[in-house]
Amino acid sequence: MIEVNQNYLKLRGSYLFSEIAKRVREYSTMNPEKKIIRLGIGDVTRPLPPAVIEALHKAVDEQASAETFMGYAPDLGYEFLRNTIAENDYRARGCDISPDEIFVSDGAKSDCGNIQEIFSEQARVAVCDPVYPVYVDTNVMSGRAGSFDEAKGIWDRIIYMPCTEKNGFAPELPTEVPDLIYLCFPNNPTGSAITKEALQEWVDYANKNGSVILYDSAYEAYITEEGIPHSIYECEGARECAIELRSFSKKAGFTGLRLGYTVIPRSLVRGGVMLHSLWARRHGTKYNGAPYIVQKAGEAVYTPEGDIQIRENIDYYMRNAKVITDGLMSAGHSVSGGINAPYIWLKTPAGTDSWKFFDTLLHEANVVGTPGVGFGPSGEGYLRLTAFGDYDATIEAVRRIAEM
Repeated sequence: MIEVNQNYLKLRGSYLFSEIAKRVREYSTMNPEKKIIRLGIGDVTRPLPPAVIEALHKAVDEQASAETFMGYAPDLGYEFLRNTIAENDYRARGCDISPDEIFVSDGAKSDCGNIQEIFSEQARVAVCDPVYPVYVDTNVMSGRAGSFDEAKGIWDRIIYMPCTEKNGFAPELPTEVPDLIYLCFPNNPTGSAITKEALQEWVDYANKNGSVILYDSAYEAYITEEGIPHSIYECEGARECAIELRSFSKKAGFTGLRLGYTVIPRSLVRGGVMLHSLWARRHGTKYNGAPYIVQKAGEAVYTPEGDIQIRENIDYYMRNAKVITDGLMSAGHSVSGGINAPYIWLKTPAGTDSWKFFDTLLHEANVVGTPGVGFGPSGEGYLRLTAFGDYDATIEAVRRIAEM
């Protein structure tokens, strides 16, 4: 008889955001008259910029003509997009990344979940705690996480790097050397950022120990402060130790279109093998490429018009972040983040755990957040709020929370 992958049975309950959706749905069904404001799941709400819509329409029209019709995309993505990404996201910032080191995909979530496939099942993985759940869950699925410790809320083969109020929500270099290090800056869920000097320490550590950094920079477009790197390749030696994952979802509002990319420098070698070649093989075998019309939309993001329009949307969301941060602080709450990221890390009232506070917010204020413990044990006692909502609704949500 065929057997299922037993590793899937080790996964803890449902996916975090599925559980949130379930609780909100149940409450809404019982209380249909309540107006719920959602500051939980980080989905954008602003319409796509006009420059992107124009590019989409033009690309769709091209598909109606035999002369301009496009079928399967090239494995790495169309050159017009990869060239544009290399020039604007990397060379403009002094990073030595070539177009053929860029792999276009349907989003950073897919890539950060799939990238672990090119590494040994015995590889030791290090993650920040709290952490985006996909990093951990996909390694559980692959059999790399070991057994779950119910008392501690951790997997025994994963190296956890606590990010707490004491260390400014920034991980410290682990004493037990990992093979793979997942870093996300600006951070989801805490909203914290990392200086170039601090990130350089991670690059030096990885090169010294032969580790590989999987660097998720999905929120780099939200950086507002000087001295915060937009790419890990701004650090010396990063080409020899780092893979970077990026997304158009939060930068350009592509959560519904799906577009992202991963950068693997050809100089990144482990075990005598170029990781670029392994990912290229995996990419070509398991993926048929992001649609032509979506890649054309992605190209429009970098036009002068697209850049201005996208910045207007980002500014809108960051105005929401300031409303949340300032409003909750004025009401006596302890919060962090919201400066270089669209996430605000709200400390729950003393003695209140994350899920209990989630339920309290939902039932008393009709506001949805994300329980911090869902991101890992060090997230207990916190709630993540997002700035991706409507401005007026965000003001109302803050008022409701402040009056609780």
